[in-house]
Amino acid sequence: MMKKMLALMLALLLFAATPAVFAEQDNLTRVVFCLDWTPNTNHTGVYAAAALGYYREEGLDVQIVQPPENGAVLMCAAGQAQFAVDAQDTMAASLDLDEPLNITAVAAILQHNTSGILSRADDGIISAKGLENKIYATWDSPIELAMLRYCMEKENGDFSKVKLIPNNITDEPAALDAHQTDAVWIFYGWSGINAELSGVACNFWDFVSLSEKLDYYTPTILANNDFLRDNPETARAFLKATAKGYRYAAEHPEEAAEMLIAGDTTGSLEDSRELVYASQRWLADKYIADAPVWGYINPERWNAFYTWLYENGLSSHNLAGIGFSDDFLPEE
Repeated sequence: MMKKMLALMLALLLFAATPAVFAEQDNLTRVVFCLDWTPNTNHTGVYAAAALGYYREEGLDVQIVQPPENGAVLMCAAGQAQFAVDAQDTMAASLDLDEPLNITAVAAILQHNTSGILSRADDGIISAKGLENKIYATWDSPIELAMLRYCMEKENGDFSKVKLIPNNITDEPAALDAHQTDAVWIFYGWSGINAELSGVACNFWDFVSLSEKLDYYTPTILANNDFLRDNPETARAFLKATAKGYRYAAEHPEEAAEMLIAGDTTGSLEDSRELVYASQRWLADKYIADAPVWGYINPERWNAFYTWLYENGLSSHNLAGIGFSDDFLPEE
């Protein structure tokens, strides 16, 4: 029994000491990629790159893992994953520290912020001001609420008239149809498409239409800084293959959607094929959009959002100019 306990303790110590170190297996370099949520069409390019052998072509064995309870960002910062998914707004808390977390955004999955407010069509909430005297389901995030206030004030709306309730919603159109809430923040590429398919008549307005400052990057791919410093060529190889995966998803949305469903080890997408296919078709031209290459992060747009956070008291440090890099992206 003592020998078994010692062997187990040794194995745990070895795992804890080396999760960030990618290992050679079958002449492939192992890289861990941590999702931000269960698999969805934001992640399709990674699943396509794996299914089509793009990672193997670059000498990589990429393991796609679910986020731990404490989040993908902390897993990446600790070196337990070399890459992870997060968004520029939620990433701000990781950078707004005297000692920022050990991460850098190295690619934009989507070029523009597709999020906004979904509501029942009958309620006529066609703009931010329309939220007055309505129920809004909130995550109670300071950035979320500040964005709503900012958008309402731009239209001379009164944010204090919005009734806030906790957001525990998993199916937005169903929650609206059941009058669980009057309005909820969504990302159109998934929840907006779900609303279209649901038969529930909805209105939607997006944040970008009200201010270019809110056209931040969501989601992005993060990397561990030590990994980038010590293994720049491996990082470039990963992003080269990933870029090919997203270009394939943009050009072949239905084939890529099937690869996503097939690669989803959680089984969460199997019963949502219609949504996955429709979402993939909608996102096909959003991955690259007006950028010169997939993954490009425009410094002006990145800095504009972080400057907005600082000017509105949402960060204690001016985060403009930090937290991102285009240096590891392929040129084409």
